[in-house]
This record gives sequence, structure tokens and C-alpha cells, in this order.
Amino acid sequence: MYALPPGLHGAHRVRDLRRQLGRYRLEALLRDGLLIPYSRHVVVVRGCQLELRTRAAAALLLAGPRAVLTSHTAAFLHGCTAASGGRIHLLVDYQRRLSNLPDVAVHQGLYDEDDVVVLDGLRVMALEHALAELLCRAPRRDALACLDQALASLSPELRDEFRAEVGHRIAGRRDPRGRRRSQVLLALGSGLAESPAESWLMLSLYDAGFPVPTPQFPVLDMSGREIYRLDLAWEEPLVALEYDGYAAHVDRVGRDAARDEDLRRRGWTVIRATADDLKDPARLHAEIRRVFSQRRFAA
Repeated sequence: MYALPPGLHGAHRVRDLRRQLGRYRLEALLRDGLLIPYSRHVVVVRGCQLELRTRAAAALLLAGPRAVLTSHTAAFLHGCTAASGGRIHLLVDYQRRLSNLPDVAVHQGLYDEDDVVVLDGLRVMALEHALAELLCRAPRRDALACLDQALASLSPELRDEFRAEVGHRIAGRRDPRGRRRSQVLLALGSGLAESPAESWLMLSLYDAGFPVPTPQFPVLDMSGREIYRLDLAWEEPLVALEYDGYAAHVDRVGRDAARDEDLRRRGWTVIRATADDLKDPARLHAEIRRVFSQRRFAA
């Protein structure tokens, strides 16, 4: 068994390994399946070839020193786990000719090196830049969930400043496509959603034409002490919308029912949404409209 140099998250340039190990040892590692070809010029260690950082490192090694990770991949590496971890998104300049690989989306464009950060040894676009790209071009649910996760990672007093910086990046994009929809998503993001599903639920309500609810709305007792926090709420008609994610609610059915009954006595109507409502929201939207109508509010 040959000891391998560390490489970059298990990814290696073939020429580097040939120099470090010699041609015969390298060929033996490939023949024994301990190294897996990624391309003619890059190999990865068997067992980590599916890991995002390994695939991202391999793509960077293949593309050369000026390449940088962008879009979904950059957002994921910045901690926005709602971003797709499938294809690796790579940004190269216009002089670099690189064909799309099955798991790599190659973007060509200009960027400033000041916008590049190094995370775990990987060249990554700054989070504001990556979010601007997602808000304009990615599936809207993914983009909003990533924005919420990014805002949630900041202290509340820094969120408006960060949002403004993302807006500045959007305005400065050479490609004007997606700017209008990005402004809607940027306004909907709060950093208060406790899961991507709650971000998706907010977007579903907006698209259906409902008034935008308040996320993480506090319910206070007579002394001003917070006793409940609602996922989403419309304060004026006293309508609450709670998302029942399976993992969070599977052991809380009885407790949730008691909580809903206490809220009802306090004047609230509680509507519960599930993962099925995110796939087909027709039932949920109809129930919200029915409750609003009962409360003499139009929705």
C-alpha cells in the first residue's frame, strides 16, 4: 500500500502524483482502483469521489489557477446547505475553453479577484456574489432558502447591510436577466425561517397572492412575556400558519394539539402545513382563504 500525498480534498493532478510517486506507483494505484480518473489530468482518491469538496477540488484542478467556484457550489461552501450539492458550478474567464463535464456546469464571465475567498483551500466567490447569481438565475425556492440561511448566519443588526450589498451585486451584473424576480426574493428573505421548507412556504404564499405573513411571530401573555413563537402569522386577523416538518413534529402531536387549543382560546386560528402542501399547495391555499373569509378578511 502506497502512502498518498494529501492533495486537495483527495483530488490530485496526475503530473503532481507522477513527480511525487513515480510513474509505476501511480499506474499501480490506478490499476488497483485506489485512485479514480476524473479526467485525463486529474484523479481522485477512491471513497471520497462523491464528496462535494473533492469534486469541487477536482474541477478547480482541471480548470486551472484562475478558475473559481460560484453559484450553488459557492453558496453551499459558505454554509447555505439549501443550495444544490449536485453539479459543481465553476466560473472561468473568456479565454479559458472548458467543456461541461457531466457533473460540472462551466460559467464564463469576468470577476474581480477581490471577490474571491479561499475556503478549505478552495477558491470560492464571495457569498454576496454567489447569492446575487442564485437570486437571478437559480430555482426561486433554492435561492430564497439560501438567502434566508445566509441572513440567519448574521446578527440581526447586520442583515440590512448584507441585503443591500447583495442588491448592489445584482444591480452590477452584466447579465440583466432575473433582476426583477431577484428584488422580490430579496425582499422576502428575512433570516428568520428555521428550515428551507419555511422559506418555500413563504414563497408559495406570496405567489398565491396572500399578504406576506410575519415569520417567527411572538405571542405574549398579559404581562408581556413571550409564551409562543409562530412560524408564520397574520397578526390582524389572528391567523397562524405552522409548518409540520416530520422530524420536528413526529413526537409532538399531543403537545401541538394542546398548544393550538390554547392559541384558539386567545383568539388565534392555527392552520398546519405539511410537506405535501409544498408539493401541491391547493388544499392549503383554500383553507387559508376560508379562514380569512370567516374572519371577514379578503385574501
